[in-house]
Amino acid sequence: MATFPFEIKAREGKARTGVLKTPHGDIRTPAFMPVGTAATVKAMYMDQVEQAGADIILGNTYHLMLRPGAERVKRLGGLHSFSGWKGPMLTDSGGFQVWSLSQLRKMDADGVTFRSHIDGSEHRLTPARSIEIQADLLGADISMQLDECTDFPCTHEEAERSLNLSLDWGARSLEAFGERDSQTLFGIVQGSNFPDLREKSAKGVVSQGFGGIALGGLAVGEGHDQMCATIDMTVPHLPDEKPRYVMGVGKPIDLVESVARGIDMFDCVLPTRAGRHGQAWTWEGPINLKNARFAEDLSPIDEAVPSPASQDYSKAYLHHLIKSGEYLGSMILSWHNTAFFQALMAEIRLSIAENRFDALRRELSLRWAATKSAARAPKDA
Repeated sequence: MATFPFEIKAREGKARTGVLKTPHGDIRTPAFMPVGTAATVKAMYMDQVEQAGADIILGNTYHLMLRPGAERVKRLGGLHSFSGWKGPMLTDSGGFQVWSLSQLRKMDADGVTFRSHIDGSEHRLTPARSIEIQADLLGADISMQLDECTDFPCTHEEAERSLNLSLDWGARSLEAFGERDSQTLFGIVQGSNFPDLREKSAKGVVSQGFGGIALGGLAVGEGHDQMCATIDMTVPHLPDEKPRYVMGVGKPIDLVESVARGIDMFDCVLPTRAGRHGQAWTWEGPINLKNARFAEDLSPIDEAVPSPASQDYSKAYLHHLIKSGEYLGSMILSWHNTAFFQALMAEIRLSIAENRFDALRRELSLRWAATKSAARAPKDA
């Protein structure tokens, strides 16, 4: 298995900035990965995603195996060719979706049997099948081990049983992955919010020899403070020389605080999901373009974000589009939000390199505190 070169270029406290090198290009870290669930970042062209500053996107194993089918994607040239994305690509294992569809699945020691939410057809996902889909059929640069996403809250006993299963599936994932020259595999730490279990899981995953380490079991309802505490109890047990990835996170303040704790990679559906619901994230906090106060506001969303979506359309026009149900409104806001998240990561990287990240962290925390009540992520339709 290839372990992609990871060069840390600067540090400030636990925060670090660097470059993860892959066959499809370099990933500047800390990195935010837009989520391309079904071989598309929703409501965006791939060139817009690239121009927004994203180095890597995420594809979804569960959704792609159901539609159009992983074997079909392979016949059509693999996920890079099929989607038109030329840069690095990470795929999740399908474990999170199987967890979220608890009414449609049955778990055992060897994997998960579940019914499609699309047509009710039965499918089987094992560590080996997940790796086959991700690495062989979709052709991901970075694949993820199959794991069980632990419920929150849960008992210590439940969390330990779950992390032991994930460790076993990690070993099976590695066996299925084998030796590859141009692809790598990340392991996933579980253990809920229990320090002893996070330590046990982290040490177990590290000993298995993955190319990178992810923190799973977050963004499942635990809240910002518990997320930070879980990262704090986990990072000390992770190797310094490998990339660290928090899965499914999150809001801008989550990203900033996670970077401060030594995290290098993130993904979340928030930028495009919020855009589809009329919400724009800005340097001053989130705003809801559905609100009547924007009906005659000719100012752009955020002139400080280097994107046409952020600078060329007035809030009044976007208010009109969203209220009218026009697709263009969702497209522009998804484009803007994606650009804002990438601008945030670029500023974080620069601030670490210039040894002013802590000052940026304090400034953004104070600025966004005033809009905290408005920062709730909208529910998907």
